[in-house]
Amino acid sequence: MTESIGITTTVPSEVIFAAGLKPVDLNNRFIAAERPARFVEAAERAGFPRNVCAWIKGLYTVALESPDIKRIIAVTEGDCSNTHALMEVLRYHGKGIIPFAFPFDRDFDMLRMQIEKLIARLGTNWDDTLRVHASMRPARAMLAELDEMTWKTGRVSGLENHLWLVSSSDFDGDVALFTEKLARFLDEKRRAPSREHEVRLAYIGIPPIFTDFYQYVESLGAGIVFNEIQRQFGMPNAANDGEKPTVAGLVEQYRRYTYPYDIFVRLEDIQREIARRKVHGVIHYTQSFCFRQIQDFLVRREIDLPILTLEGDAPAPLDGRTKMRLETFIEMLKEGKQ
Repeated sequence: MTESIGITTTVPSEVIFAAGLKPVDLNNRFIAAERPARFVEAAERAGFPRNVCAWIKGLYTVALESPDIKRIIAVTEGDCSNTHALMEVLRYHGKGIIPFAFPFDRDFDMLRMQIEKLIARLGTNWDDTLRVHASMRPARAMLAELDEMTWKTGRVSGLENHLWLVSSSDFDGDVALFTEKLARFLDEKRRAPSREHEVRLAYIGIPPIFTDFYQYVESLGAGIVFNEIQRQFGMPNAANDGEKPTVAGLVEQYRRYTYPYDIFVRLEDIQREIARRKVHGVIHYTQSFCFRQIQDFLVRREIDLPILTLEGDAPAPLDGRTKMRLETFIEMLKEGKQ
């Protein structure tokens, strides 16, 4: 049986598959559970403070309640600042911890060194890693097509876009099966009728913890045509290193992946995409107690479009106040178009 290995966010999964292991994004296992709020409640009963991000609390409980996961790759630079403490607690509970760091300055050599350390730690090599890298190309190309079908023809909804791109963080643990399912989904969507949203929205920030966000936005006559971070999980800016994958190409793929780096790298990507997709307004999601909340004023200064900032706490449906703010924002955009 293939050993599962947890990840706290997207890492070079090519290395994990090359080592004969199955990556499991703990975030996806947490939020896709039948009642994800119970994981947060369990962490608080165990002693986690109220003013700690619900995602961290969810990861903690999910990791402890997953007997198939003995080891976890933790992104210690380029993700949540609470990951360090979370890994200490999980190590105390007997989980093996493997650190991985995205260099803050996107230095190519430092990033290559981090990937090589992961290769050595998992007992694989560059040749096998590059073979997996090549096997992922069809799926990554289809994810790019799926994203295009979201904003060009509307055949793929914002929710479908979100779910597929989020799943590409670990390819659901099986690249071949993921590719096969995605191919079937796209084949069906290519035959679907096109649709145009009255209001075109960009969603930026980490994926929402709200359980009904996309459905409610669509019920108001708007559509999410850009999911910023989710799109990055699909590696849309992968380097074109020719027919035969190269070490340099793989490293550059993760250097161009914007999520772990500074806000200005992300803003370049956001501004380019909202212009290309003819977006009318932006929803900036921030998680309660997250350091990324501080970046909101930079987002507002740099993006010249109406922006609605939403804050989420625990996994739950949208509350009444947030629904009202969304409704008001979308109505304002509709009036602005007229």
